[in-house]
Amino acid sequence: MASNRPTIRDVARQAGVSHQTVSRVINGSNDVLPETRAAVQAAIEELGYRPSAIARSMARGLTHTLAIISPNLTDYTFASIIEGAEVEARQHNYFVLSSSASDPQAFRSLVDELVGHRRVDGLIVINPYADERYMHVPKDFPVVFVGARSHDKEVCSISLDDENVAYEAARHLTSLGHTRIAVVTGPMAEDCSQDRLEGFRRALGEAGIPLDESLVFEGDWSASSGRDALLVFIQKENPPTAVFAQNDRMAMGVMRAAREVNLIVPDQLSVIGVDDMPLSSYFDPPLTTMRQDMPLIGSKAAYMLLDILQKKNLEPREIKLPAQLVVRQSTSPVRR
Repeated sequence: MASNRPTIRDVARQAGVSHQTVSRVINGSNDVLPETRAAVQAAIEELGYRPSAIARSMARGLTHTLAIISPNLTDYTFASIIEGAEVEARQHNYFVLSSSASDPQAFRSLVDELVGHRRVDGLIVINPYADERYMHVPKDFPVVFVGARSHDKEVCSISLDDENVAYEAARHLTSLGHTRIAVVTGPMAEDCSQDRLEGFRRALGEAGIPLDESLVFEGDWSASSGRDALLVFIQKENPPTAVFAQNDRMAMGVMRAAREVNLIVPDQLSVIGVDDMPLSSYFDPPLTTMRQDMPLIGSKAAYMLLDILQKKNLEPREIKLPAQLVVRQSTSPVRR
């Protein structure tokens, strides 16, 4: 079926110039006489011609597309970050291609396909240190890490201020009089888990409470690992009166296990999480948590990457964003 949309040659014919001249006008070249530029612009307006964004990008050697690679596309945190990046990119006339790589090999293949064939102009990598995928990040290519500090001083990164997030969460519990506080971490290979444990340790130290290593359980961000953690904690001779879970899903698992063993939250066990995922306020009881603005993290990551592409700021940067304590009904003063 033939298209009725006007072409660049239709504009050239209407303006009485070559199609190369029309191309120079569209691309903002200064090598065009003012009267010629006016004639071309009048023809464009009259015909309703719209230049092809793809063709213009190819002519400039750009795709106007950013890629975001995350471990998966179903996790609420990852999806929210991607959404924030996409909104920011669209405001600057960039598209976002989001994809998942479950392991370093899949990540490497994806990077080779996207970067090796120049299908994208820049790359955002979520959780680069979840495994060895960071080793396959291309050199001399615009890249921003999300969710972890960069161990490579040449790579920009943006993340939650994980140490202070955990510090504030633990301070909330100590302010309520809790001294036996357990923590369910994420995988300890990840920066955020390490930083959150350090912030937790710092808050306890300031309160004069030594960290009991037997009350530290390494989870995997899933609700089931939170459940497993509490079932281990309650076997201790002196079980905890409060649990800090490093994300809301593990906190949900902790509360599920508490119900199974007839522990009342918060009367017998206070629980606090991190994220403030949409269902947190609908947990039973509603979850006290540290709210992080994940779309903002994605937005700032895209903005940082666009800065690099437009050569506005080429200096490696590390940005950490704060979180907000949201107090609900899953925490209360310790019952003495």
